[in-house]
Amino acid sequence: MHEFPIRVYYEDTDMAGIVYHANYLKFIERARSDWVRSKGVDQTQLKEDEGLVFVVRKIDADYFKPAKFDEELTVETRAVQVTGARLVMEQIVKRDNELLFQAMVTVVCANEAGQAARLPQNLRLMLH
Repeated sequence: MHEFPIRVYYEDTDMAGIVYHANYLKFIERARSDWVRSKGVDQTQLKEDEGLVFVVRKIDADYFKPAKFDEELTVETRAVQVTGARLVMEQIVKRDNELLFQAMVTVVCANEAGQAARLPQNLRLMLH
């Protein structure tokens, strides 16, 4: 499991001072990028060398409790399934040990034409 710290800034909140719902998607995107980097995958190099990028295919999200301005949160990311064509991750956002948000995210590889492509074997092993 990978942990990524997030601080809630004023720009992340709505008029009520709570995190705007779409910003949780930004938080988990940052955490996914950091998780991939921590696994040794250089996404810029992957695009330059093999013409492949990661594309979000599906997100199933649940919102449980609100986060507020200036709170410190943690995004936890773990791989649930890695196949030849896709990567499924569970991502949760917590404040201390309190669950605020949970998502199952399916990511696929795409080539320069935007078509689905198989995850290279070495990537599957790195991301598992």
